[in-house]
This record gives sequence, structure tokens and C-alpha cells, in this order.
Amino acid sequence: DVQLQASGGGLVQAGGSLRLSCAVSGLTFGNSAIAWFRQAPGKEREGIACIVSDNDDTVYSDSVKGRFTIASDNAKNTVYLQMNSLKSEDTAVYYCTYWGTGDDYGVEYWGEGTQVTVSS
Repeated sequence: DVQLQASGGGLVQAGGSLRLSCAVSGLTFGNSAIAWFRQAPGKEREGIACIVSDNDDTVYSDSVKGRFTIASDNAKNTVYLQMNSLKSEDTAVYYCTYWGTGDDYGVEYWGEGTQVTVSS
């Protein structure tokens, strides 16, 4: 079974930090990209960070650039999202997702979300 298990969410004060983890099982990181999305109540889902497994290239949305860092531990099949200088507008459910690349293009998996709440 393919599973993407996100963890590390919680309640934090504005200006604080959290680190989310995404443990991937049933898949290998080769030929893939792992991305974090988030969705706040009443808002559209937003892609915020992505890392490509083959070369560790990263991409960030403007809303999190400079504050969030995505990193991959391929040996542990885990991707992390370090979130610093959190703001109330970062409050959302955060999802980790798997996207196949190359020969695995079109393969897509979503994990269950983890709630992040930032109090002002």
C-alpha cells in the first residue's frame, strides 16, 4: 500500500516555528517530486513547496519563500517542511503529495493532512 503520512502540525504562536514530516511508504523517491500543499478554510488549495528527488531542486510559492524550507531524507523516505516566522495566514491543513516524473509521470498520491494553527 502507498501511504504518505504527514505529521508535526499543531498550534503555535505567530513568529514561531514548526517542522512537518511526510513519511512515504510503498514508493521510492526516484523519479518523483514531493510537494506540500495547504488549504485554509474558505480558500483554494495552494501549492507551497516542492522538491525533486533526483537533483534536490526546490520551488517555493511567494507566500512562503524565505520562511519555509523543504528537505528530503531519501534514506528515510521522508520529506520535511521547516516553517519559520509563522503568520496567522499560514493557518491551514497541510498535505504532502507525491508526483511521478520521467517514466512515472502521471503517478500522483495525496496523504492525509495535518492541521497547522497559528495564533496571533
